[in-house]
Amino acid sequence: MIFFAACAANQGDLVAEEARNAGSGDVRMTASGVEFEGSFETGMRFCLNARVASRLLMALYIDEDTRSDDELYESTLALPWEEWLNPEKTLKVTCTTQNCRWINNSHYAALRVKDAICDRMKEKFDGVRPDVNTENPDITFHVHVHGDVVRWYADFSGEALHMRGYRLPDQTDALLKEHLAAALILRSEWKKTLKDDNPGVFMDPFCGSGTIAIEAALMASDTAPGLIRKRPYAFERLPGFDQAAWDAMKKEAEERRQKAIDEKDIRIFASDISKRAVRIAEEAARNAGVDGLIDFSVKDFTKFTEADCPAPSGYIVTDPPYGERMKVDDLDRLYSDIGMTLQSVFKGWKATILTGASDELSNIDMKPERTNSLYNGGILCQAAHYSIYTDEERNALIERAKEKKRQRLEAPLSAGAEIIYQKILKNLETLRPKMEAEGVTCYRIYDADIPEYAAAIDLYENKWINLSEYAAPDSVDPEIAEQHLNELVYATERATGIDIENIFIKERKSQKGKNQYNRLATKNRFNIVRENGLRLLVNFQDYLDTGLFLDHRPVRMMIQKMAEGKRFLNLFCYTGSATLNAIKGGAVSTVSVDASATYLDWAIENLKINEYPTDIENFFYKDDVIDWLWATYDRYDLIFCDPPTFSNGKGRSTSFDVQRDQYRLIKAAAMHLAPGGVLIFSTNFRRFRLDDEIKENYLVEDITEETIGDDFKNSGNIHKCYLIRNKVKVNLNRNRKPRRG
Repeated sequence: MIFFAACAANQGDLVAEEARNAGSGDVRMTASGVEFEGSFETGMRFCLNARVASRLLMALYIDEDTRSDDELYESTLALPWEEWLNPEKTLKVTCTTQNCRWINNSHYAALRVKDAICDRMKEKFDGVRPDVNTENPDITFHVHVHGDVVRWYADFSGEALHMRGYRLPDQTDALLKEHLAAALILRSEWKKTLKDDNPGVFMDPFCGSGTIAIEAALMASDTAPGLIRKRPYAFERLPGFDQAAWDAMKKEAEERRQKAIDEKDIRIFASDISKRAVRIAEEAARNAGVDGLIDFSVKDFTKFTEADCPAPSGYIVTDPPYGERMKVDDLDRLYSDIGMTLQSVFKGWKATILTGASDELSNIDMKPERTNSLYNGGILCQAAHYSIYTDEERNALIERAKEKKRQRLEAPLSAGAEIIYQKILKNLETLRPKMEAEGVTCYRIYDADIPEYAAAIDLYENKWINLSEYAAPDSVDPEIAEQHLNELVYATERATGIDIENIFIKERKSQKGKNQYNRLATKNRFNIVRENGLRLLVNFQDYLDTGLFLDHRPVRMMIQKMAEGKRFLNLFCYTGSATLNAIKGGAVSTVSVDASATYLDWAIENLKINEYPTDIENFFYKDDVIDWLWATYDRYDLIFCDPPTFSNGKGRSTSFDVQRDQYRLIKAAAMHLAPGGVLIFSTNFRRFRLDDEIKENYLVEDITEETIGDDFKNSGNIHKCYLIRNKVKVNLNRNRKPRRG
């Protein structure tokens, strides 16, 4: 017989192992599950012991050339359904389709199959046919149509295999299904200890309704899930079912269970901050028959101390809250606290953490050794596996890292790296005194000074390096390009003394359309830097830019000096660094506009860490800038506008090009200037040319030169910057007051 075991995405290897353990010698993984061969007893053993599979079907027939619903009916009519049914039995038919041109509705296909089966039965039993029962049929047939290939199956497992039967009606929210909890455990390091008489100590400190702990107890006690199942399997109603063989199989499984409970030292701990959740988990454990194997308690994991750690080593497998259950700030804090608790209390342990908010894993502040993906209710989740080092292990790692760095720094540089090293040293000798005198801690130390080594190297707080490599032309051999990059990194580490781990590498190339400002990663790890008396958040890993354009440092200082008593508007505000300078300079109010919710949130966080209010006086708007300008009427004394070179963002009907659309943008911004107001317009488009129409209609002052810092003097046309004011039209009739143009 051929069976098909359905399973969740990325769990096929675990289900294939279940099929082999059931006695199958021919197992094949498919896109949606596992196909295997075996006897009727093989299928029964699979259902009894399966922990990860969700359903088992037994293949009956196949037709590899069906091209219409009529042919589907005829093919079904020709099959010997009387071998499986009689008029006294009830049936149900389900259907799935994939890449099929001739079926638009799987429900319709199921009806055609059902009609064919019933017509066949009427023909064989003198006009009498079986009844349909969609709730509790004697037998369920399933049809799968893939292109022109049709496969007919009998449902072998019946009720989904993950429904063990120990759940309570009043379960807690956001449940992790039983088979996914089992998969999570089998992905953890704890699995390796299961065959031992003394499996490792197991803990779930966010147990919720207890699913992970209960599944772990079932595994440790070698309890086949089928032993606690409340409803019978579908195969118990199929022809060929052998009750005696089934009873013997269950008896053997019960003996294995009892032997494991008697001989193994099983230590499983489950806790949760919610008393209700723990109560539900305890009752579910009783239903599963493993309540004596789990130590439940009501505890807040983030407040654990060494006294709460049950053993010098063990395994944590848990599914902390995520998503809509908690606010973002609360989630950040929770995952940060989880990381602190793990590293302070559970040294020497291993931990597996499942989350549907993979961004939050960065707040744990540990590097996972590996990760797995699985879906929980349609949510893509990440299971991250950690080893938590003891103090001795951590110190040993630090010493090894120091030794590697010493060897690296003492090794001779290549000829190319030596040239770069000397160039960076020379730049630092010139720049460092100037930057220190100005109180500047973030500045550029190299910008393609040597053409063969095309990169921009920025120093942050003398702690971090952001190295942006300009994409090499296609004519450059990729191996040579990689060699040049390595030489840049080694030379930078040698010249600055900053560890290679804190040198962050980006490839800077032309960004257009949907690729512009794409996220590179989801580390969500921010660092604080200082500029102009302010604190700012930067991110070296998630985006091409860090959140702070260093070349605009003089422009931001200019804004700070001009802002006193002014109403300030920041267009394309990015992370709000210009807004911060306006507030520090004494602006009476600020408005910041950007189409990106991510950058607006970043800007708000920048205000918070400087203890500036975000609910009064300083306002943020998520909108397309030009649309916002045309839809509002307020006037401002000082406006800063630093648009992207090109944008094709979400919600825009047309793209934005700074060269093409500059007049439309500047005109819209200038309408919001109060009498005597100033618009600071800046762009990083190196070939930018100010439109003649702007020069004719407005007072324009090119201040580019005075907004280029010493660290960018050799960077070419890094940006253009202008002061733009409305012209004042004067009527020579002295009886009338001048009006603005």
